Amino acid sequence: QVQLVESGGGLVQAGGSLRLSCAASGIIFSINAMGWYRQAPGKQRELVATITSGASTNYARSVKGRFTISRDNAKNTVDLQMNSLKPEDTAVYYCNAEVRDLRGLDDYWGQGTQVTVSS
Repeated sequence: QVQLVESGGGLVQAGGSLRLSCAASGIIFSINAMGWYRQAPGKQRELVATITSGASTNYARSVKGRFTISRDNAKNTVDLQMNSLKPEDTAVYYCNAEVRDLRGLDDYWGQGTQVTVSS
């Protein structure tokens, strides 16, 4: 079984920065796309940023220019550097990975980490 473990959430003032990290562990043959999603109270989960194994990135319009996603293929990790944070960035952030494991190609999610931005 593959597990994704996130870290790095917390409380920050508007304009501040946070860095989220996610590590995948277990029997992993390869990982295709990795990404970050978020869900604010009363809202649907939405894409924040994704990155392919070849380092191609995709960002939500609302975070472009402020957030940077990166990954280390050797360590099976993905990070999200969040700068110029706004109160509307407040949400639970989830790590996602498309993993080729013993069962084939599977989609995995982390448990989520809370990010709160105060005004």
